[in-house]
Amino acid sequence: MGSMALEKQLGFLREIDRLKSVLRQSPLLDASRKENSAEHSWHLAVYALVLSEYACGPVDTGRVMRMLLLHDVVEIDVGDFPIHGGTCAQAQAELEDAAALRLFGLLPAAQGDEFLALWREFERAETEDAKFAKALDRFQPLLINVFTGGGTWTESGVSMEQVLSRYGAVIQRGAPALWAVCERWVTGHFAGRPESA
Repeated sequence: MGSMALEKQLGFLREIDRLKSVLRQSPLLDASRKENSAEHSWHLAVYALVLSEYACGPVDTGRVMRMLLLHDVVEIDVGDFPIHGGTCAQAQAELEDAAALRLFGLLPAAQGDEFLALWREFERAETEDAKFAKALDRFQPLLINVFTGGGTWTESGVSMEQVLSRYGAVIQRGAPALWAVCERWVTGHFAGRPESA
């Protein structure tokens, strides 16, 4: 690659440093502060590395990790949309797509197109890789909420039915064995029987 391509790649890397400043609703497990979107993306990539045997079918763990590292880059422009924030899904999708076009457009064309395609594959959640990636994206905040005594669920007055509706189908579809664990956690949490780590 020439110096122009390198300049674009370095510009993209400088721009995505801003993801470290996007705060999410979820706290760290020690509840000392809220996690940022860069931490979330990194942690999900590790989840894929560790938990890939629980995917609904055969997955390419490397592709899943790449999707997860890129999936929230759009939050640089649009911020985090909490699961129970009541945001219009269509409006959110349009804002995120525009952000993806801008951000991946900073890269050399072929690389930007590749990353945009991975991001869109994650968003559609139709392939085995994307279904598993989406499942992990829901699994991680569910785990955090359970192991922080309710976390954002308690703060936002979220019901068990809302949790099952929001997380259930996506995790079940991409990682049924993980959903079986989640159901036990959620039921225990709302019954006042917190899980132990």
